[in-house]
Amino acid sequence: MATTKWVLDPTHSEVEFKVKHLMISTVTGHFNTFSADVTTEGEDFTTSKVTFTVDATSISTNNEQRDGHIKGSDFFDVATYPQIKFVITKIENVDHDGSYNVNGDLTIRNITKNIRLEVEFGGVIKDPWGNTRAGFTANGKINRKEFGLTWHMTTDTGGIVLGDDVRIHVALELIKG
Repeated sequence: MATTKWVLDPTHSEVEFKVKHLMISTVTGHFNTFSADVTTEGEDFTTSKVTFTVDATSISTNNEQRDGHIKGSDFFDVATYPQIKFVITKIENVDHDGSYNVNGDLTIRNITKNIRLEVEFGGVIKDPWGNTRAGFTANGKINRKEFGLTWHMTTDTGGIVLGDDVRIHVALELIKG
């Protein structure tokens, strides 16, 4: 079977994360620049070879001061580690109806851990311009400290300023090359 190359449509894709602040609210952030190298056998996404790269310098939480802190050495240290990378290692069909568990190696700050994402396959369609498109939504959770993001602070009353768990949400639209 022929290998198919897929190109990311960044206009219809997003990378988002959520983390607890003071354990009473949630801060949401995005990465504005990312890319994907995706190949499949035909249009069979269970055969996917995927490398997904995020430009860590493109982080946005809608607060410049916070973004600057996150880009610094307390968190991503983007001067030294400008990229976050995810490479798929295993795809498991959960229900034969579009739900998959996708395992992959996530690298942040040069620390690589295998994580699992729950992926929903939206399907494949022909768009009005004759392109073949595929859509996916992925969700998961990591512990930021496992990736060297160990900054910690407590309030005067002993409360935690920043949670350890980070929820990840990625929506991708791919165009058949």
